[in-house]
Amino acid sequence: MIDYTLAWLESAGVEEVFVFCCSHSKQIINYLDKSNWVNQPNFSVTTIESHNCISAGDALRIIYERNVIQGDFILVSGDTVSNMTLTQALHEHKDRRRKDNNAVMTMVIKQSKPSQVTRQTRLGTDELIMAIDPGTKQLLYYEDKADDLKGTLTLDKAFLAENHSISLQNDKQDCYIDICTPEVLSLFTDNFDYQHLRRHFVKGLLLDDIMGYKIFTHEIHSSYAARIDNFRSYDSISKDIIQRWTYPLVPDVQFSINSAARLERHGIYRASDIAQSRSAQVGPFTYIGKGSTIGNNTIISNSVVGDGCKIGSNVSVDGCYIWHNVTIEDGCKLRHALLCDGVIMKSGAILEPGVVLSFKVVVGQEFVVPAYSKVSLLPQPVKQDSDEELEYADSNSGIISTMNTLENGDSTNDLSEIQYSDSLEIGNGGRGFVWSISEIAHEEDWRHSVAPIPAQKLIELTQAVYDDLEFPDQDDPLLPLADERESATESEDDIRDESQYFEREVEATFLRAVHENVKEDHIILEVNSLRLSHNMALENCASALFYSMMKLALDTPHHSATDLVKNTNDVISRWGKLLKPYLQGIDDEIEVIMKFEEMCLESGKEYAPL
Repeated sequence: MIDYTLAWLESAGVEEVFVFCCSHSKQIINYLDKSNWVNQPNFSVTTIESHNCISAGDALRIIYERNVIQGDFILVSGDTVSNMTLTQALHEHKDRRRKDNNAVMTMVIKQSKPSQVTRQTRLGTDELIMAIDPGTKQLLYYEDKADDLKGTLTLDKAFLAENHSISLQNDKQDCYIDICTPEVLSLFTDNFDYQHLRRHFVKGLLLDDIMGYKIFTHEIHSSYAARIDNFRSYDSISKDIIQRWTYPLVPDVQFSINSAARLERHGIYRASDIAQSRSAQVGPFTYIGKGSTIGNNTIISNSVVGDGCKIGSNVSVDGCYIWHNVTIEDGCKLRHALLCDGVIMKSGAILEPGVVLSFKVVVGQEFVVPAYSKVSLLPQPVKQDSDEELEYADSNSGIISTMNTLENGDSTNDLSEIQYSDSLEIGNGGRGFVWSISEIAHEEDWRHSVAPIPAQKLIELTQAVYDDLEFPDQDDPLLPLADERESATESEDDIRDESQYFEREVEATFLRAVHENVKEDHIILEVNSLRLSHNMALENCASALFYSMMKLALDTPHHSATDLVKNTNDVISRWGKLLKPYLQGIDDEIEVIMKFEEMCLESGKEYAPL
């Protein structure tokens, strides 16, 4: 992940970077020493190591004591993926600073409408409520924890009286990219109770009437910026990278020590020296790493496979993240799971959605690992380490310590000398311990998993919302949300961004269904889940599905207009019934026709003469 952060900072014109290392510091330092970042012209990377920090506040106090920063600086976490330019944000920050010495921080935010059902964004983060002065962009209120799933909020009357105009928003994402003045470091030093950047520092400044320090916001629209701090954000951002929302930080552009992959049709990336059987199928939006082998009749779709992996015959891989040097024997089935370096799956083993296998775990023959299980060679500790990735482990305990990235497969955790015995917990010949979690935590696992939110869970939550609001029962089995109408306050850019995300997800789902011959009912269930997650209307589903069908017909080989008409007829005849649940009336049908008009003018101009 750190490669993405450093590549972005370099492209944005940053010349000097300090990487503060605490947890797993040796691993980070060794990786950076071997990377290309240490020899870049006009770009220096310096590591600062400490073993005593337990929070971001402690880290900033050490940086202040060492006096390495003299002026304004950019503060980001090492798991940030972005392609934004910093020029405008820096200009606004410096301009405000000249006019007001109390303007000590500028926070970067972005549109990210949370689900009305789960109160979460697509990154798995909780709904964020902010109050911003619409004229000056000053941050007046910040709350990342709603009182309950109803999203209620209580504001003091004095707060409203003190501010002439406020914009209260719950559709923004905190990118954790901050432009700070040196006063930020001194404030942490003067206030030892400031441990967390948001919970303590930001909220502390907003409530402090004496010092008068101010925080401002800078909203980005067309650029990309996000942080990987749980498995759901890991999955969402990985998909965005493969679907090229983060360009130029994409797999076919080399910006780290790894060689770039070759981009093919349908979003398939292949690195060099791959051995793939003729009968194997690699589906859309998939990455296959250098030196990996794929056996007969194996199907891989919507997944990432690292370097040096050996995948046997008759294996099914869907929506998985397989790191380096993983061995998957014949007949295994994996859905929406994450496998770290060196994992071995014996023949016939099955991983249910949400499973995480840590380094060098061995799953026994024909063993079924239950959904959302976490398996490690190390026994579960009685108490969790206190020095996990600074403040960012507190909301998703036990997650950050196992995070890695496709580019950084070299783990310095030497597990070869660990004394372990074969564990029957994961089958005959298996090695590893299944970490147990509380019943409450298990119930919430779906919120921060690489697996999609189960459709049944979404239906339950939707029904609960309707019950709480005392809405009358509806005959529509798809349970449309009350606020599916687009908010009049959203800008056209924001709506377009969200709509494009949704359309790409639907297209990926449809193409996967085509390649695997999935039943229509299952496709509709998946599209319904996406619809609820992105808070889309029924006509959005119809338009996205119709676009996917026409795109498939266009991408199918043809040599004349007649062939294209035949392709279209074949696709609509086979899959057209998917549209029926989403076409409730003539208005919805007109929406689909308008989508086709748009396609004829832009991405599918070959249709226009027909």
